Amino acid sequence: MRIPFIAGNWKMNKTAAEAAAFIASVKDELSAIDNVEIAFCPTAIAIPAAASAAAGSKVGIGAQNMHQAASGAYTGEISAEMVKEFCQYVILGHSERRQYFGETNEGVNEKVHVALAHGLTPIVCVGESLTQNEAGETHSFVSEQVKAALVGISAEAMPKLIFAYEPIWAIGTGRSATAESANAIIKSCVRDTIAALYGSAISEQIRIQYGGSVKPHNIADYMAQPDIDGALVGGASLTPAFVELVRNGAA
Repeated sequence: MRIPFIAGNWKMNKTAAEAAAFIASVKDELSAIDNVEIAFCPTAIAIPAAASAAAGSKVGIGAQNMHQAASGAYTGEISAEMVKEFCQYVILGHSERRQYFGETNEGVNEKVHVALAHGLTPIVCVGESLTQNEAGETHSFVSEQVKAALVGISAEAMPKLIFAYEPIWAIGTGRSATAESANAIIKSCVRDTIAALYGSAISEQIRIQYGGSVKPHNIADYMAQPDIDGALVGGASLTPAFVELVRNGAA
């Protein structure tokens, strides 16, 4: 059985003090919600404070990115060794990283290997732009992102990965793919692509989140779909309403 996983990607929001205070204010309510895995992904500088605030609760902590090198002259970057000191998860290949910072499929693949080698759970993000969606290129583009991320990954390692399908046109826009259309894309572009590479027994173990304007009022629709196993939540994870969102998603 795939345990639902709802994670909040805070992007460039909340200071260390704000992150700690927020987690302290919601962790008990979140920990009381059964049948769901929960995590927050703060900014790198807020991760230690967030991890300290979450200690002893069921709330996990993830990084929003990491570098594939172990150490060295990579100004502004953090390594997997640094991440694993505080985190259980790491987001890799988010569309904003790809769009604004030149993240490539090959780089994402390198990071997946390094994250797994350090015992981290990668949350691998895939998704198409509005132009690609309207041109009918969603399947070819997203399935290629999935395949590229998995180059050299063993079947044994696969259950440790999480994928997040985030249509770029739905991130932070207030627009969202319908639950049915999101599920269809996740099934055909992500789960079926994994099945073609590793077999259906492996693909059925992989948790796949939906991300893109997920809110307390619509998460239940997504979670009711057979191939959606959680949500990667942006803005709605920054307020106490996230508790309601998780509760609705786990119901």
